[in-house]
Amino acid sequence: MKRIAVKVGSNVLTRKDGTLDVDRMAELVGQIAELRGIGVEVVLVSSGAVASGRGAVKPAGKLDAVSSRQLYSAVGQAKLINRYFELFGGHGLVCGQVLTTKENFSDRRHYLNQKNCMEVMLANGVIPIVNENDTVSVTELMFTDNDELSGLVASMMDMDALIILSNVDGIFDGNPDSPDSQLIAEISADIDISSFIRPGKSSFGRGGMITKYHMARKVANEGIVVIIADGTRERVLTSIVSGDDSLPCTRFTPANKPTSGVKKWIAHSDGFAKGEIHIDSGAERALYGDKATSILFVGVTRVEGRFNKDDIVRIVNSNGLTIGVGRAGCDHEKAATLTGKRNARPMIHYDYLYLND
Repeated sequence: MKRIAVKVGSNVLTRKDGTLDVDRMAELVGQIAELRGIGVEVVLVSSGAVASGRGAVKPAGKLDAVSSRQLYSAVGQAKLINRYFELFGGHGLVCGQVLTTKENFSDRRHYLNQKNCMEVMLANGVIPIVNENDTVSVTELMFTDNDELSGLVASMMDMDALIILSNVDGIFDGNPDSPDSQLIAEISADIDISSFIRPGKSSFGRGGMITKYHMARKVANEGIVVIIADGTRERVLTSIVSGDDSLPCTRFTPANKPTSGVKKWIAHSDGFAKGEIHIDSGAERALYGDKATSILFVGVTRVEGRFNKDDIVRIVNSNGLTIGVGRAGCDHEKAATLTGKRNARPMIHYDYLYLND
């Protein structure tokens, strides 16, 4: 592993009272410094801003969910990044803050600007610390959680691995608290184990294991190793990178197929879709056939929503199920006039098409 993304959850970085666990942060920073010393580039996706802000400020009155998140993150993000800066400085390293929103990933130009920013930081020995900019995000524009954000970052930065540090060893075949449950050590792309995962969210974060699972499968399908492990275990990061088989964790086997940069962007763009392209069963069979196939207008049954050329649209089959996403070859008005017609340019070219498994 020469380049990795590390996502640290709120439950790893905070104590039960919501304050930052500085000792845990120092331990993780020390491991990252050790990895940098052997030439491993690290991008850290860190939760903990809202949780740490909650422990530092008391609202004057009752706040709604968005306002409280903005308040806590404004205070907590400053507290969090300041602590990271001090801890990394103790190892002779410099870190930098990258705050982002879901909108920054929906536009290809903004997406590439973010990528360039982090590439420049890594090239100059600066460790990027990424988090959602909760002070400007509103409910409908928020990431599901930082698991989703870490998947986008890993894909964008062409990581060798994404390491998700939670407060459990990985994914179990039942309730992790039950002595009868077994840790699932390896998950391949052709096995769906979502039925084993209990619903629920972490104490301070917005996500849970089911969101980690779905995100991990998508990232692994792009050829990136994904590992879920307990971030409170001693030397967890260095053990993973060194290939220590004794460390309990869940590893998602990466696909062998290469994926282009633009397809990686499209693969994670379902939440940014502006409209829908409905196709017939014949077009669906062709898409899942052995040959690379674009979506032609002759197989399109209808167009829904308003979108411009190059916007991301969902692909919906005859049963009403979303089977993928792609970049539109024209706007919604032109698409409506060409629906069902032959001998037109593709509605979605294969190079800009991502299909769900």
